[in-house]
Amino acid sequence: MSVRYDGGHKRNAFVADLLGRFVELVAVCPEVEMGLGTPRPAIRLERRGAAVRLVDPRNGLDHTDRMERFARRRLEEIGRLELCGYILKRDSPSCGMERVRLYGDGPPSRDGVGAFARALRERFPLLPVEEEGRLADSGLRENFVERVYAYRRLRDLLARGPGVGDLVRFHTTEKLLLLSHDPDGYRRLGRLVARAKGAPRAELRRDYGELFMKALAQKATLGRQTNVLLHMAGYLKVILSPMEKVELAEAIADFRAGILPLVVPLTLLRHHVRKHAIRYLEGQSYLSPHPKELMLRNHA
Repeated sequence: MSVRYDGGHKRNAFVADLLGRFVELVAVCPEVEMGLGTPRPAIRLERRGAAVRLVDPRNGLDHTDRMERFARRRLEEIGRLELCGYILKRDSPSCGMERVRLYGDGPPSRDGVGAFARALRERFPLLPVEEEGRLADSGLRENFVERVYAYRRLRDLLARGPGVGDLVRFHTTEKLLLLSHDPDGYRRLGRLVARAKGAPRAELRRDYGELFMKALAQKATLGRQTNVLLHMAGYLKVILSPMEKVELAEAIADFRAGILPLVVPLTLLRHHVRKHAIRYLEGQSYLSPHPKELMLRNHA
């Protein structure tokens, strides 16, 4: 959509052409939707005393209150849509997630947050959010999409009003994915689940959701991914032939060395897990946390 202040657009091919095949995209442009039109004069964030305002620098017209009213209304509508993720626009005074130019005395600083972006994150603190510019980084792109699909699984669980058994099963299914991101976070969640029987249900669901999404927000590292692969390989130790064990060990070692992408050892593991019906591993979300067609694990 051509909704930029200059009448142009910043179309992202990954989002529009690939991710858009698997999700329903909802277009939001706060500046256009609150009535500024396209094209329009560029607005910016300005520090005025202790406050940050959204201002037209040509004439000093302050759009802050107008944006806040719009954000309250639009975010209420967005809440009813049950979105699972949100992609913001880099550097935008309304939609920038971080490092937006903030004007004041002297040169602009890079510590501003877009006015609508701030309201969005306050209203939906667990919602996976990323900037389109950062999606060019393969690791950040994979992390964001993993969180989008994990958020959907979490939301579906919580919508059912889960009992303790449901929570235990969910936590078990997500174990390896959590370990690839944040082992300490996984252990904190485990302690929460262990105390679940005597905890108030609403408080338990809130605390688990917060800790779950916080853990997945940590970027999966090469070392943690390798540990998870080795953990999975341990279930196959007495099942595989000597040649198969060597093949799998070499694939994991080459991944660890940065020679092979994650998809290679994972494909081998998935093959053996299915062939030998390792039920515990078959149920792990880590094996298929998002559609394979997105090719998010194909980078070395």
